[in-house]
This record gives sequence, structure tokens and C-alpha cells, in this order.
Amino acid sequence: MWHCRRNRGTIVAGLRSTSIRRGIALAHGPSMGSMMRTGASGMRDTRGSGGRFRPEAQRPGRPWLTVIKWLAIIGVAGCALAAATVAFVFWMYGRDPKLPDYARLSDYRPKQTVAITDTADHRIGELFSERRTVVAYEKVPQILVDSFIAAEDNSFWTHRGVDYWGMFRAFVANLRAGHTRQGASTITQQVVKGLLLTPERTFRRKIQEIILARRLEQSLTKQEILALYMNQINFGHGRYGVEEASRYYFGKHVGQVNVGEAALLAGLPQSPEGNPPRKHPRAAKDRQSYVLNRLVVMGKLTAAEAQKWIDAPIKRALIKEHGGDEAALDTLGGTVRTTLDTSLQDVAQKALQRGLRAIDKRHGIGRPVRSVKPDKVASEIAKLAKRLPHGGPVAKEPYDAVVTEVFDDDQELAVDLGDFPASLVLGGEDDARYNPRDDDGKTRKPSERFKVGDVVSVMLPAAAKAEASSDDDDRPKKASAPRHAKRRVVFAPGPEGAVVIIDLKSRKVRALVGGYAPKVGGYNRATMAHRQPGSSFKPFIYAAAIDSGKFTPARVVIDAPEVFKEFPDWKPKNFETGRFDGPVRLRYALSKSINTVSLRIAYEVTPQAIVELARKMGIASNLTPEMSIALGSNEVTPIEITNAVATLATGGITAEPQFIEALDGKPVPPPHGEQVLRPEVAYVVTDMMRSVVTEGTAYLAASLKIPIAGKTGTSNDAKDTWFLGLTPDYAIGVWVGFDEPRPMAHETGGAVAVPIYVEIMKHVSPPAKAFVRPAHVVEATIDKATGLLAPEGAPKGTAMTEVFVEGTQPTEVAPMPGDVTEENKTKGEYDD
Repeated sequence: MWHCRRNRGTIVAGLRSTSIRRGIALAHGPSMGSMMRTGASGMRDTRGSGGRFRPEAQRPGRPWLTVIKWLAIIGVAGCALAAATVAFVFWMYGRDPKLPDYARLSDYRPKQTVAITDTADHRIGELFSERRTVVAYEKVPQILVDSFIAAEDNSFWTHRGVDYWGMFRAFVANLRAGHTRQGASTITQQVVKGLLLTPERTFRRKIQEIILARRLEQSLTKQEILALYMNQINFGHGRYGVEEASRYYFGKHVGQVNVGEAALLAGLPQSPEGNPPRKHPRAAKDRQSYVLNRLVVMGKLTAAEAQKWIDAPIKRALIKEHGGDEAALDTLGGTVRTTLDTSLQDVAQKALQRGLRAIDKRHGIGRPVRSVKPDKVASEIAKLAKRLPHGGPVAKEPYDAVVTEVFDDDQELAVDLGDFPASLVLGGEDDARYNPRDDDGKTRKPSERFKVGDVVSVMLPAAAKAEASSDDDDRPKKASAPRHAKRRVVFAPGPEGAVVIIDLKSRKVRALVGGYAPKVGGYNRATMAHRQPGSSFKPFIYAAAIDSGKFTPARVVIDAPEVFKEFPDWKPKNFETGRFDGPVRLRYALSKSINTVSLRIAYEVTPQAIVELARKMGIASNLTPEMSIALGSNEVTPIEITNAVATLATGGITAEPQFIEALDGKPVPPPHGEQVLRPEVAYVVTDMMRSVVTEGTAYLAASLKIPIAGKTGTSNDAKDTWFLGLTPDYAIGVWVGFDEPRPMAHETGGAVAVPIYVEIMKHVSPPAKAFVRPAHVVEATIDKATGLLAPEGAPKGTAMTEVFVEGTQPTEVAPMPGDVTEENKTKGEYDD
């Protein structure tokens, strides 16, 4: 109150002035009961009855209004701060130089399935790291598009990449549930997440997802975004994209799916491993029903039509296909038409299987190798125990086991390896080779194959691979667990094999068999097995000899024990006979596969020259220029040696084998051919190889009664057996041996590989036509014993017609048989 006492007149004047101004304000204000406050005293002034102003004490205020005011101020400030923070976060992450480039999605190149077909365009296999076939948006039925919208993002057509209301709704639902119950990612966000970002769940990644989704919506049309989504997503069972999913689940192209199938497909991406109908049919049906009901809500289906598909059972047709720059291959897609002829492939496969089963029978593989009487089983077990290692059987090693019981009902044999009881489970995939079906499709019961006392060759089973496959259909079936013993053994495996058939005119590979029962993506022995060719490598030795000009088919070389001064401890011998024939012509030496003659040739023309020629003809594997090359000691694959030997039948022109005929219908240019051997040399060697069939180690092929040039091969201890056969139309290579190299006792290429070749050729049934003789090849009648020109009046049977490279034919005439010369003195030393 001190203001009033000090200067009352001033205050009164001020109040009057204030009263006038305030009265004017009140006249125009919303309420006549408004208060006037003094700025300094905080007291309200009123006019008294005498017209004078008097101070009045302040009444209590309303504190809750103040609280509301400040809360409003704080709320507005908080919202502004939050908005600024969000804006800053999006600005910061949006400027991140490491943010993926969404523009690259306009040139979408995903991993795709490459379809493999035969020459008739029949699908025979696939290549893929992700099974995906990209289809255009226009080829996807509208009902499937609507189903994806219904299942994943019903506001897709209206939002701009992010559904903010959906995010809020999902947040509330998840908050109420106490766990993640709903997702809020739009289809656009899922495209960004699947194609541009990592799967990690972090705040940073989520912000980047939102930023990129908005930018992607500005860059691509809605239809383009949907096309990316439908081609990229996982549908379970290793199938990606709508086309592969449709083919897998329904056996049809995506353009042919009906309403129920569309709803089923659209429901799978939510949980590819949790909803697939093959694994979880109930969950798949529930999800399908959800999508159908959503389609009704969206007005895309009537309730009656949706109910029809809800009531219908899920039908599926699971498609089981056969089995440079791999990254580029992954994204190639399309169709690859191969050079394979499926009819020839089937013929070669069956011929190889029959040939291998014949060896199994000769060697007691998958059947009794011998038998003991039932009362001698105990003593046999005791004998086996003495041979068994102290720690038990060793992996990959075969052991004899005696059958102690036979169980027809359980398809099982109880066996003992020597105080080491085990069970041998029959009827599985590994037993099918040893118990093939008869003409009626039936197999023999265990008791029809084995009895107590039979001794069989067994080994420990290979360790099962633990790696999982994303495609259930490609997983190998697990072997049945034994019921009559804790341990399980399997038959010691029989030998394996490979067959290659090449069309000589085009170098197209018409058949490629990689084993008895090859698996897709498995070990293909035709292209991957590096094995010793043995004597089947000799055509390269003889080609180098003829090409050198130092040798002719008629040249006589001594077949006798030879010790080379460079290798005093090496004393090679002839595998086929073990004996020595003395002086022999080169043609005869090749037909009988005489090792000592090959060694003498290699010594004279040099191993280096042989290696260089073999490489030119097509051998890509490492070859060492050593004397042992004359015996085929280096390792080669069946495909490369077959293709290289084919060079002889094509007049000395080599070319790469062709496996692909067309890509997406566009023909692939044929391989470039190169002349690496004079045509006349190639012809002479080919003609010499005909004697291998007519009078040599491949005599079984003579039954075909057509011109065939060939060469057998048997490596040390018969670990590898071969036959390479040439006709004017085809080069065919056959290899047989154990995967883990071990001897095939008493077997040779002529006994093992040639019969397989013969069976193939019986089905091929080529015409009996001769090899085309080029220029610079001449004939001469020679004496069989000396290789010189036959004398006039030579006795019948002592002369023959021989072919020569022009200029190398003999000019000297042989003596009449019976005449004594220095040359035939030497020959007499080898006659018994």
C-alpha cells in the first residue's frame, strides 16, 4: 500500500485513465464481468459508491488452469522437439553414403533357375542356387495380385511406401498382446528389406527401410514394385517367386492358378517354413481361409465363392525334377537346350548298369562269396575275429562277415564280422543294385538270396552328412535303423563306371553317364573322375610314332624284356599275357596291347613329343613327360580321353566337346575345330586300331560286324578298365573301376568295358560304313613276318594289305618264307 501513501494523486489520476481505457475494452469484450488488474500491486480496484476507487484484497486463483496451461506448453514443445528429432534422424540416415542404391532395382536381375533340356526340348534337369523363374507382372493373374494385397498390405494402392496408421495399429495390438503379434511392413518395405537391406533387426535398419520405401515409391510404379515382390519372395521348399511356387505346389504355370490356389500362395510368404501345405496342411489351410475372407472384405470375392474354396481341400502336385562365372549363371534364367539325346542316355545308363551287375556277380558283391555249414559258423566267426583289427572295422575297408540269421519280415540279415555282431538292412537304395526287379517288378526276399552260413563282404556305412537342404525333396532318404543289432553294416560297394557318347560330326555330347545311379548335382565320373587310362592311352603313343615318320604299321619291333639305363630297377611286362612275342609288327603290337613295344616307341620318339601331341588332341589333365606315359600312368577323365581319341576319327581335327545346343532358343555356335594331326596320319592310326577289334583285345566287339576302331585299357592290378570305340559317326568311351581304387582281380578292359560298349552299339545300330580315306594314304602288300613287301608267289596266309602314309611304305622285298636270313635268325630265337 505504500504506493497510495506516497503519491495518492498520481495513483488516482492513473486509475481514472485506466478506468476509461478498461471500460472501452469491456464494451467490446466477450464478458461484462471481466476483471481489471493493476500491474504492480496485484490488487483488484473497484469503484465505490462515491465514485472513488478503493483497493480490494485479492481473491484466491484457480491453480489447475495454470497446470493445464503449462502442460499444454510442454506438450506442444515436446511434440515440436519430437518432430524435429524425427526429422533430424531421417535427414541424417537419408544422407548416409552407405545407404543402398534403390535405383538398381529398376534393373532387377535375381538368381534364377536354368532349365536343362535334351535335343527334343524335353526338360531333363535344372541348374540353380535359388529356384526362381522370373515372370512379368502381366502374366500374373489378377486374383493372385489381389490375394497378395489382401494377405500382406490392403492399403498398398493408396499409401506412399509406408502405412503410418498401420504401424500405429500394429504398435497398439502388440502392446496389448505383450509380444509381436502384427507386422506393419508394407509390400514396398518388404521389397526393400529383401533386396536392399540386411535381415538384422535394428533401429538404423528400420529407419533406412522407411526412407528407401518412400523413395522406391517415387521411382517405380506400383505394378513394378509388386512384380519385384512376387518374383523375389520365398515360398518354402527352396522355391522362390510365384512361378516356381506354382509349378512346385500345383504342377502348373502361375498364369493357370485358380482362386483357391492363389489364396494359398499368397498366404505362404508370412511363414514359408510354417505354412507350406506339405509340412503343415492345417496351418496352410487356415492361412488360405484368412486370405479368402480378406478378399471378401475387399470386395474381390463374394462370400459364397470364398466359402467354396474354404471348404475345398488343398490339392498339390509336387514336381520332382531330375537332377565359368557362377554368379552370372545364377542370374541367367531361361532355358538351356543341351546336346543330350535322352534315348541314347537311357541306353547307355542301362548298359552300364547291366555291365556292373555282371561284375558284381563274378566277384560275389552283394551276394555270398562263399558258404560254411551251419555247424561251422562258430568256428568261422573265430577265424574272422583273428583277422579283424583290435579296434573293430576301419571305415572304407571291406570285411568278410558270416550270416547268422535271416529275417524276411524285417528285410534284415544278422551277421558277424568276428565277435562283432551287426545287422545288414536290405531293401534300401544301396541294395537295389544287388536285387534288381524282375520282369514282373518283383524283388527276391532275403531268404531267397541268403542263408545261415553264407559269407558276405561288408563295410561300415559312410557317415551321414549333417548339412540340411532347403529343398526337402532333394534330401537323401535315411537308411532304416537295424532291429536285430546295435551296429549296422552295408555291402562292400561294387565298382562304378562312366559312359561318354560323342557325335563325331558336331562334337556334340549325346550321352554322359556318371555312375550306376548318378544323383543330380552329385559326383559325375564321366567328367570328374581322374583315372589311369592304362593301354587306352596307346593311340597317342602310336599317333606320335606314325607322325614322326620313323614308324609305320609294318615296322617290326622286338617284344622282349627291356631294361632302360635311366631306370635300371624298372622292368615292365605285358599285362594281358605276361609273355613276350619277339619281333612283331606295330599293328599287331597295338592290337595285342604289347607294353614293351609302346615303351620302345616312347623311348625313340621321346615322352615329350607324346605329351605335346596328346595335349593338342585334347588331353587337358596334367601329363608328365616320363617313360611311364607309354603305359598310361597319368590320370585323365573319361570325357577328355574320349574326345581326344575322337580326333583320330575326324581326320586329325580337334575341338572341344559341345554340351549346349541353344540358349533360350538361340543356337550356340559349334566349337571351333583345329587341325592338329595330318589327316593321313590320323587315318593310318585309326585303321591300326581296327585290328584291336578284328584280332586283338577287343574281339568281343567284332560281333557287331561293322567297322570299329578301338582300344582297350587296363591299369595296374586292374584298378581301371577302359574301352574307347570309334565308328565314322560316334566316339564312345567306357570306364569301370572302384571309386576308392582297388584291384578287380582277373578283369581287363576287354572283359569289362567292351561288353558295355557292345550293348550300347546294338541299340544304336549304326550303318556298316568305312572310315573315309584321305589323300596321301597308300596301300602295299607286305609280308606278315618281316613287314617288307611280299615276294611274288608268296604262300597263302603269309601276306597282307597294309596302309601307309605316302612315302613311308616299304621298298625292300621280303625273302620267301623258309629262306634263312640274318633277320629271321633273330625271329627264331623267340619261337618255342
